Amino acid sequence: MSERVLAATRSFMFAPANHPRRVEKVFELGADAIILDLEDAVAIAEKEMTRGKVVEAFKAADRRALHYVRVNGADTQYCQEDIQQTVGAWLDGVVLPKVESPDVLRQVERWLAEAEAAAGMIVGSLDLLPIIETAAGVESAAAIATAGSRVKRLAFGGGDYTLDLDYLWSADEEVLQYARARLSHASRLGDLLPPVDTVVLQINDNERFIASAERGRKYGFGGKLCIHPSQVPLANEVFTPSEEEIAHARAVVAAFDEAESQGSASIQLDGYFIDYPIVYKSQRILALASLLEAKR
Repeated sequence: MSERVLAATRSFMFAPANHPRRVEKVFELGADAIILDLEDAVAIAEKEMTRGKVVEAFKAADRRALHYVRVNGADTQYCQEDIQQTVGAWLDGVVLPKVESPDVLRQVERWLAEAEAAAGMIVGSLDLLPIIETAAGVESAAAIATAGSRVKRLAFGGGDYTLDLDYLWSADEEVLQYARARLSHASRLGDLLPPVDTVVLQINDNERFIASAERGRKYGFGGKLCIHPSQVPLANEVFTPSEEEIAHARAVVAAFDEAESQGSASIQLDGYFIDYPIVYKSQRILALASLLEAKR
């Protein structure tokens, strides 16, 4: 999968793969990516029989959204079979929970490569999205991001992270600051795309979701995991440059281009000091806006 496609992926919407009605509806929500879940949302007794439902659902769905399956953790008895039985041309990627080391990625990549080959796919064509959601994972984030794997971006799971550390996850999300910073730094060190921010568990609190998404964006995240239909348009909006941001970015680039042509590499615009880092940031905003416009 191309990085251009992934860079324009703002909302990742989960649905339990064993719930037919929710699976049917999830493709109608306007999410950039759909994640059919085999892990937390599926009871142990139904995990094995649900794999086939993932394949059936993705085969029947259109490809307006990316298709992901969240498999069970690599340390469970289900992970390898989850991969073997769900990988095929109908899939765009695999979400791997509770990743804590590069060794886990390497093992899962071997299973993925075997499944891709068995399905007649190009080995390495599927995205692998690791969720970092424990203290060990956060501390190993840089090693995971720089492991030289097929991984193009990381995701953050705040629920299991705060459970692991027995943190109190309040509305201000102060306890998530360290982890968000670690994932942003790790992503930059690994030259990955901006990471995907955590879910918000309060499904009827749009204000809290927006605030959480905006915090994630401030920390360099480029999208958000969603668990309720109402969250999808909110995530898309927060992680889409606003008209004001785009207009300002265009003004910065245009003014700087003119100044640079006259031999100057620093200017003032509307009370702001503008030099190369500010210009590069503006160019990044315009590039993302262009990618998102192309998706419409």
